[in-house]
Amino acid sequence: MIEFKGKIEGFLRERGTVLIEVPENYLPALEELFNNDVDVKIGKHREKRSLNANAYCWKLCTEIANVLTKAGSVVTKDDIYRQSLFSYGQSDIVTLRSDIDPARHFDYFIEKGKGTINEKEYTHYLAAVGSHLYNTEEMSILIDGIVAEAEALGISTITPNELEQMKGRWGVEL
Repeated sequence: MIEFKGKIEGFLRERGTVLIEVPENYLPALEELFNNDVDVKIGKHREKRSLNANAYCWKLCTEIANVLTKAGSVVTKDDIYRQSLFSYGQSDIVTLRSDIDPARHFDYFIEKGKGTINEKEYTHYLAAVGSHLYNTEEMSILIDGIVAEAEALGISTITPNELEQMKGRWGVEL
C-alpha cells in the first residue's frame, strides 16, 4: 500500500479522471501499478499527532495519578487518561439497543440513560475517541486540558513557550 500527501491538480469530470501531484520518490512504485486495478482512498490531508505529544500526555497522566494517590485517592494513569478523554477529548452521545454490549464498539464510554422505542429498550452512552485517532489540533486541546489539571495540582509542566513550540512542531496553528 502506498500512502502519501499529494495535491489534486485538476480533473476531467466527463472522463472521471483526476490529476494528482505526488512526491517524486513515489513515482517508481506508482509506475509498477500502472494499468492495474488499485484501491483508492482520498481525503483532506490532516497532520498526524506527534509521538512526543503522546509521550507528554502519558507523562502528565502518570504524574497526576501519583499526586492523587499520595493524597489518598486510588487512581491510575489510565484512570486520568480516561477522565481526560471525557473532559477535553472528542466524544459524542450514541444510542444502542440495550442488549448490545457497548464494549464491542467503543473503548471509552459512560452510560447516560435509557429509553424505549417501539417496545425495545435502548441505552444512551457518552462515547469518547481514543487519542491514538486524534489529529494535531485535537491532541493539542487534550494536552492543554491535562496541563491545566497538572498545574492545578502543583505539578511542574513545560513552560507555555515550550508548549507553544511543541505545538508548532505538531503543525497546530493557534
